[in-house]
Amino acid sequence: MASQHAFELAAGDRFAFGKNWRNYLTTVDQDQLNAAVRSIQDLMDVVDLRGKTFLDIGSGSGLFSLAARRLGATVVSIDYDPESVVCTAALKAAHYPDDAGWTVQSGSVLDPGFMASLGRHDVVYSWGVLHHTGNMYEAFSLVVPNVAPGGRLCIAIYNDQGRLSRYWKAVKRTYNSSAIGKALMLALHMPYLFGLRWLVRTLQRRPVERGMSLWYDMFDWLGGLPFEVAKPEAVFDFFRARGFELERLKTCGGRTGCNEFVLRRKS
Repeated sequence: MASQHAFELAAGDRFAFGKNWRNYLTTVDQDQLNAAVRSIQDLMDVVDLRGKTFLDIGSGSGLFSLAARRLGATVVSIDYDPESVVCTAALKAAHYPDDAGWTVQSGSVLDPGFMASLGRHDVVYSWGVLHHTGNMYEAFSLVVPNVAPGGRLCIAIYNDQGRLSRYWKAVKRTYNSSAIGKALMLALHMPYLFGLRWLVRTLQRRPVERGMSLWYDMFDWLGGLPFEVAKPEAVFDFFRARGFELERLKTCGGRTGCNEFVLRRKS
């Protein structure tokens, strides 16, 4: 799997998410952890997750696995990117060393055998991940068995904006094609993706959503390959046909970004 990941990076077909997360982790503080905890509480409308199992698919930096553990869940973190696995393991070692209630594993959501080995969980959480797998609907199918009956699936998927989504896919391909492509895309888009958003949040005194980072989110957005999108109704219809009901939908208002879904498995 590591060799496949390295091949995709070298071919320009995949962004180095793990490297970006490693840099982001150097900036994480208690306020960002608290914001991550609140985001899970708000998303699921819960006070805590005591007695629940929490599968974090695409754990990235490990911040939301840590937040779930803080809320009392027994956590399993998985990621395809080797550096993301290292990041999550490092965060666990810093906050919950030798803790049997949190395990970190390397694996792909597109590997049926690996996913089956993870078993069922009360919460399956994959925020902004499944659209980066290269086969989003296959990933959707393979996470279904991991949700226990009565359990929740919490996902965030890029909104389909038609031509604009195709534009952003071209930007990402250019960014990952070469050092020149990366520099060009940063020069063209940094004023909006970082500068304008930073100014708006500063003037309105709003924190960055979910305790994340405007700076590292910019790199993630510009480089984030693979890249797929879906309209909210397409995601809802897919999971409804597989025995899920929608508990919550938070859209990005037709703009660029993610639509958030909380779906409960009926049986």
